[in-house]
Amino acid sequence: MSGYMAGVLAILGINVIFAYGIYLTAAAGQLNLGGAGFQAIGAYAAAILSVELGFGIVSTIVLATLAGALIGFLIAFPILRTRGVYMVLATFAFAEVVVGIILNSDTLGGAMGMIMFDYIETPAVLWTAAGVVAFVFYLMSTPIGLAMRAVHDDEPVADLMGVNNRAIQVAAFASGGALAGLSGALYAFYFGFVEVQYFNAFLSIFVLLYVLIGGTQTAWGPLIGAAFFTLIPEALRIGEDWRFLIFGVLIVLMMIVRPEGIVTRDAIDRIVARLMPGDRRA
Repeated sequence: MSGYMAGVLAILGINVIFAYGIYLTAAAGQLNLGGAGFQAIGAYAAAILSVELGFGIVSTIVLATLAGALIGFLIAFPILRTRGVYMVLATFAFAEVVVGIILNSDTLGGAMGMIMFDYIETPAVLWTAAGVVAFVFYLMSTPIGLAMRAVHDDEPVADLMGVNNRAIQVAAFASGGALAGLSGALYAFYFGFVEVQYFNAFLSIFVLLYVLIGGTQTAWGPLIGAAFFTLIPEALRIGEDWRFLIFGVLIVLMMIVRPEGIVTRDAIDRIVARLMPGDRRA
């Protein structure tokens, strides 16, 4: 495998994990525009633990993931007091606060960033991404996943059916923060350097688009969305002058043709019905 292809696959794996971090909150009916903040927390936690404290790669990645989960859990309580566009703005403000803290911290390298001394290879990223995909698919098939879908579809009805909406939403923020933190830790170890300029507002917007374009109704959505946003721009490099225009047109067309995302529950049901004609699921 060429170095270029290995790099593309590693970026794809990191983006898939990152997308699932945002998907878990979206699956519970909450749009999170603070993804860059969570990924920055994971990346800088990994840098501090590895470079300054001398932790090993595995323990560092685990602790960085837990750091993302803890922050997600803590900020869920004030953020969930907001609704709609105010929640989106609150999560966006969270990401900007994280960036501001890093920029003004000498311990975290400020605008200069931090250099990592340990590194991981592409297979480690891909295996981790595969594990995350399997975990999310399993989670969405459990009663917790069904409760998340119920809250996403109709909060009042879910509450009447006995679902603890607040607990589900807090858990979604915590688990989403964990996966975003994990993606940040992998990013730090793979590229060997972290700088705060990377974790900007555009990153938060892009990862949210991964989920919205892919679809929030099934666990396939983030996987397809991340692949679309990672691989299509690379495939369009042959037309360097036009690739961003072409990619923008593709996104607009996708939003017009598939406003609910590339993958929906109805599409999955139709595929299953064709593959298994005898299936009579409700």
